Amino acid sequence: MKIKHNKKRNTAFVYEALIREATVATLKGDKATRDKALHLIKKHFKPNNILKRDLVCYRSLCEEQNLEKTTSEKIMKEAKVAQRLIDPHGLFKAQTELIDDVNKELSPSVFGNFVPNYKTLATISQIFQGRLSPKKTVMLENQVIDNMTRAPEQSANDSNIDNVVLKTFVNKFNGKYTENLLEEQRSLLSYYIASFTDNSVELKMFLNEEITRLKKEMLNAKNISEIKEDNEMITKTNKIIEKLENFASQNINEDVLLTVMRTQELVKEIYSDGDSN
Repeated sequence: MKIKHNKKRNTAFVYEALIREATVATLKGDKATRDKALHLIKKHFKPNNILKRDLVCYRSLCEEQNLEKTTSEKIMKEAKVAQRLIDPHGLFKAQTELIDDVNKELSPSVFGNFVPNYKTLATISQIFQGRLSPKKTVMLENQVIDNMTRAPEQSANDSNIDNVVLKTFVNKFNGKYTENLLEEQRSLLSYYIASFTDNSVELKMFLNEEITRLKKEMLNAKNISEIKEDNEMITKTNKIIEKLENFASQNINEDVLLTVMRTQELVKEIYSDGDSN
């Protein structure tokens, strides 16, 4: 018998749906919705509370980590033990409160947000529920383990970083800026480094704000005479704005980070030139 997956009771899915809600709201300039979504994240996923502990169990299994199979199997075992130690009644109550808050403070439509790794999260949920036959359980666990052993596709969230890796990343942006980064570029890279210890929460929040700022600056740039009177520059500016808007539906990766850094530099050049004129 197939067990129906209730995504509203999938802690990791709701968390990712709220992150996506905040991102889209930020790009639309909807500060009220963004603030509500971020408030719910901070309220319900505080360090060491029951939802955060459940989320950690999901996250230990849901990402491509390029691990050895034996290591992945051990993590699977420990994640299942840790999740079963969570009080099911307390977890159900906390999930109910989160669902109610999302419905009341935001909208039920949040639960319809696109989450790229939804299928993996649903599979992990079935494993954690422990209602499957032994055969089905092993088959699903093998699917998750295969995913854990797969190498990440240049994902900024999953890489191990040190000074050499950081320099390499910056060189991909443009070697000449390695020693002369803008303050906002340094901030972006600082959040990028910190993202490996906080599941990218701070990085995502920073990008929400920064992409909104850059989008606004590029829209305003279209009124500058040198750009307004040049059809080619208007077209290029519109393409940049469109790309920034499309980041709301993408995972954070090198393309996103590099594009934001280049746009930061472009905005600085546009308005520095404007000031000098």
